[in-house]
Amino acid sequence: MDHKNSFSASYAAAGVDITAGYKAVELMKKHVARTRNEGCLDDVGGFGGCYGLPIAGMEEPVLVSGTDGCGTKVKLAILMDKHDTIGIDAVAMCVNDIICVGAKPLFFLDYIACGKNVPEKIAAIVAGVAEGCVQSGAALIGGETAEHPGMMPVEDYDLAGFAVGIVDKKKILDNTKMQVGDVVIALPSTGIHSNGFSLCRKVFNVDNNDPMLYEKPDCLGGKTVAEALLTPTKIYVKPVLALLEKVNVKGISHITGGGFYENIPRSIPEGLCARIEKAAIKILPIFDLIAKVGHIPERDMFNTYNMGVGMSIVVPKDEVSTALEILQAQGEDAYIIGEIVEGDEKIVIC
Repeated sequence: MDHKNSFSASYAAAGVDITAGYKAVELMKKHVARTRNEGCLDDVGGFGGCYGLPIAGMEEPVLVSGTDGCGTKVKLAILMDKHDTIGIDAVAMCVNDIICVGAKPLFFLDYIACGKNVPEKIAAIVAGVAEGCVQSGAALIGGETAEHPGMMPVEDYDLAGFAVGIVDKKKILDNTKMQVGDVVIALPSTGIHSNGFSLCRKVFNVDNNDPMLYEKPDCLGGKTVAEALLTPTKIYVKPVLALLEKVNVKGISHITGGGFYENIPRSIPEGLCARIEKAAIKILPIFDLIAKVGHIPERDMFNTYNMGVGMSIVVPKDEVSTALEILQAQGEDAYIIGEIVEGDEKIVIC
C-alpha cells in the first residue's frame, strides 16, 4: 500500500506519528508471513483479516474464541528492554485456553497500545507474536497498533490478543464423563508464564529496578532473576491435539492466574475432587525463590502460580500409559500428579 501522501504535521505535533505506523507494518510483514496457513485469504494492511474455515469432515463445526494479555509482565519486558518474547506470552494465554475445550487454533489478532510508536520495537513485539502463532499452528491475520500520547509514558506499551479455534461439536471436552479413579497428568511449565507478576514485581522490587533482578542465583542455572521471570509461556497446542486424537481426555485445565485452586476446579464436575499429591509436583526453582524472598506462604503460592505445572489433563486410568507415551513423544516431560476422588471441594492438595 502506498502511504507517501499520508502525513499530518498537526497530528505529529500532538504526539502521533502515523508514518511510524506504516514503517512498523512494513517491518512486521516478514514475521507475519511465517504464520500463514491454508485458511489465509489476504495480506496484512486491510480493514479486516479474512480466513477460510477448514470444516471438511466435521459434522457440526463450532468456533471457540479466547482473548487475553500478558498482564504486568510487560512492565518487566520494558524495564529489560527485551520485546521479542512477550508476544509469545500473548498468544499462549489465548491458545492454551481454547485447547482446553478441544479446539484447534485457526488464527490470531493482536492489539498493541503504546505511548510512542517506535517501529523497531513494535516489529520486535510482533516477531514474538508470530513465533507464538508458529508454535500453535495459528495464522496471524491482522492486528492494531495504537499510539496513545498523554495516556501512557512514551516507553510504555500494553499487548493483548484474540484467538479463534474450531472443534467438531461432538468432540468438545465433556467433564460429565469424569469418574472416580481417573488420573491427573501434569504438563510442565517453563516458569512463571504470564500470571502473578504483580506479586513478582513486589517481591523483587521490579518497579525500582532492584539490583537483585540482575543477580544469578545458583538455583536458576546461570540465568538472572529477570531472565527467569521473562521466560515465555509454554504453548501446549500441538502435544494436546496429538493426545486428543488417541486418548479419551476427560478434562483439561490451563494453570494461569489463581494457580491450582482456581483453575483445576474449572474442569472438575460437581461431586468429584482432584486429589493432587504435592510431593509429586516438580516445583521449579523460580517458585522456591519467590516464596523465600517474598516470605510467601505455600497456600498462597499454589493459589497464585502454576508452580511448575502449566496444564493438567484428566484421563482414564487404563489410558495413562498411552497418554504419557504420546505426550513424551511430543517432547513433553508429562507425569502423574494425582487422581479423581469423591468430594465437594473439587481440589485437595495433600
